[in-house]
Amino acid sequence: MKIYTKRGDKGETSLLYGGRVSKTDPRCEAYGTTDEAVSALGLARALSQSSKVKAIVKRIQRELFTVGAELATSPEEYSKLKKHFSVVTPEMVTSLEHLIDELSEEVTLPRSFIIPGASPASSALDMARSILRRAERRVVTLSEEGRLPNPEVLRYLNRLADLVFMVARYEDKELPLEILSGDDDTK
Repeated sequence: MKIYTKRGDKGETSLLYGGRVSKTDPRCEAYGTTDEAVSALGLARALSQSSKVKAIVKRIQRELFTVGAELATSPEEYSKLKKHFSVVTPEMVTSLEHLIDELSEEVTLPRSFIIPGASPASSALDMARSILRRAERRVVTLSEEGRLPNPEVLRYLNRLADLVFMVARYEDKELPLEILSGDDDTK
């Protein structure tokens, strides 16, 4: 099997379950941005020394494949996706909220803005969080255009960015608060 198909050479790509769209279509922007977040999360996982962080991040990466599949499916074909694969559920959003609450109990946040860069892993997590916020904005566009069959996708991405913020803070929980807020010029 060859990795290249040449079918995208004219600037179009295929959606799951059929249909072709421009690679600049908001749907491609949305699932492409979630794919970018998966990669940034992979970097964070590779850099982290925490088994808890690694486990959370790997779970998130897997769940983002579900998000990506939903975003790569046209509303007309959504029933086929639901029949064959998992979709984002309210329970997935609730699970993220529980994780955020759990991590919040273990982390002390500084009173000022956190400046990314305290550690390599948390920096990668902060990058992933920013990418997730961009993905969320792209999904808002789909929602506003009536092209988002499952509103849980938007809720999930919103909550996921919050979780990734807390995972980054958990990664650095042993560091002095001055380093996190940028008050210490050594980092």
